[in-house]
Amino acid sequence: MKRVSEFVGKYMAVIVLVVAALALFVPKTCLWVQTSWINYLLMVVMFGMGLTLKLSDFAIVFKRPRDIIIGCVAQFTIMPLLAFCLGKMFGLDAGLMAGVILVGTCPGGTASNVMTYLANGDVALSVGMTSVNTLLAPFLTPAITYMLLKTTVTVDVMSMFLSIIKVVIVPIALGFIINRFFGKYTEKVTDVLPLISVTAITLIVAAVVSHNSERILETGALVFIVVILHNVLGYIVGFGLGLVLKLPMTRKKALAIEIGMQNSGLATSLAGSAFPDLAMATVPGAIFSVWHNISGALLANVFRRLTDKSNVEDSAKNDV
Repeated sequence: MKRVSEFVGKYMAVIVLVVAALALFVPKTCLWVQTSWINYLLMVVMFGMGLTLKLSDFAIVFKRPRDIIIGCVAQFTIMPLLAFCLGKMFGLDAGLMAGVILVGTCPGGTASNVMTYLANGDVALSVGMTSVNTLLAPFLTPAITYMLLKTTVTVDVMSMFLSIIKVVIVPIALGFIINRFFGKYTEKVTDVLPLISVTAITLIVAAVVSHNSERILETGALVFIVVILHNVLGYIVGFGLGLVLKLPMTRKKALAIEIGMQNSGLATSLAGSAFPDLAMATVPGAIFSVWHNISGALLANVFRRLTDKSNVEDSAKNDV
């Protein structure tokens, strides 16, 4: 089972891509996965994240508050503003605009931690940013979404707040508590967490894409272009911010990946509850879920090569 889990985790991008293509072009094969399952599947992923968290993961908040603050501010400004600008630039309709904005206002997901590890980046910083941004999400995601969309569509802020608490915070907290008091048992379970998480994420993508295949195909290449630009520009601006602030290379990598990779599964879930009358709002999150795993894996390979040229620089700056 452990080997299967490792295989699935390693080839997650390929698996999600294949399922997404199948759901898009042969939707009947995936229609059995109901959209009503999305929240529960996301709760499973978040619970798994909670099982991997320890008190030491939050120690970085107190040891390196500057880095965490930079990450939080960047997360909730760069991606929402990029989403808003791209939506206006490409003239997206209300549904797609809402979906793209939701992706932008969500925190980073656990995939960013994995990609940071593969890129030889600052994993502790990545986990710290993901954890803190996730805890801030119930307040900042609805607030920023409302500010950016209030003149376009009706935003159910309270529904979003309660949904994030139920789908994200409660499962993570439960997983964290169980890991805190029953760590000896959860260590055995963590080996199969990649398998469980990838399965849940794949089912979420299958549900959203298959039930919206006609709408996705109707949009043509437009929504794909916007999603890809949103993700790639997030990487670029995040890395550029690290350059401006003269951060060590490992932190530049963590910042770029954390900003560019979003919890798009959450965005898909929120779209259904916050914008029930805008069916297309779920589409950007589903496409982002597929694409950012592919781009993240490619970027990690590029970043890994940068490490070899920057080991001396990083070790010197990290010791300061």
